[in-house]
Amino acid sequence: MHGLHRAFLVAAAVLFRAAVAAQPTASTDPSGHWDGVVLAPNMEVKIEVDLARNSNGEFTGTFGQPAQQIKGFPLLSVRVEGQAATIQVKIGSEGGTFKGTIVADGQSMTGDYVGIGDAYTLPFKLVRTGDARIAPAPKSPPIGKQLEGTWTGALDTPQGKVGLVLTMMNHADGTATGTIAGPDGSGVALPIAITPRESSMTIEIPAVSASYVGVLRAEGTELAGTWTQQQATLPLTLRRATAPGAQEYKK
Repeated sequence: MHGLHRAFLVAAAVLFRAAVAAQPTASTDPSGHWDGVVLAPNMEVKIEVDLARNSNGEFTGTFGQPAQQIKGFPLLSVRVEGQAATIQVKIGSEGGTFKGTIVADGQSMTGDYVGIGDAYTLPFKLVRTGDARIAPAPKSPPIGKQLEGTWTGALDTPQGKVGLVLTMMNHADGTATGTIAGPDGSGVALPIAITPRESSMTIEIPAVSASYVGVLRAEGTELAGTWTQQQATLPLTLRRATAPGAQEYKK
């Protein structure tokens, strides 16, 4: 009887330990503004990451790289499991994944930055320095009906063509909003601020410190203008898209 009782207690202890091990580890909340560096060969690349929960309780955020005048660039995804954080960023054809561990006090994060396709791996470190600084999407004055819809074009850069998709729309509250994205399937759409004029417009893209001034051609199917980013000025023609959801302009 004593042997049976002992065996029961041992079995119960094993089951208890297994049950505890199976419990999910509480995730560390990484919400806030993080400053840090990626440790590239012979240099430190300064970066900043802002993380917060959206209305659905999911983590979202933005990325910044001051030396490249990138600020508030939307992250592809954020996943937090226990003290492990996986943060994906994609800017054009470049980007990668931060795979980090948040220390117990929640004030710093270290790990590796892995380039797209595992092209390279570099260590990084981040320190939480305050609340998240995620700016709301700009709201602009209403735009003319002839500007609403989706426009596509490509920048001819020294590194090759960069496709762009511009979308602008009016809202019932008397404001307009818009986004610009690359047709690379990344799902990253950058918010823009729009300044409409009678037959032209200016858009600002704060995330990449760029702007575009376009003039609507008489037939209403093209915007011809100039893209400016840092020291580069490039011609850019955008054409009205015919994909579902595009609004055709009628004279």
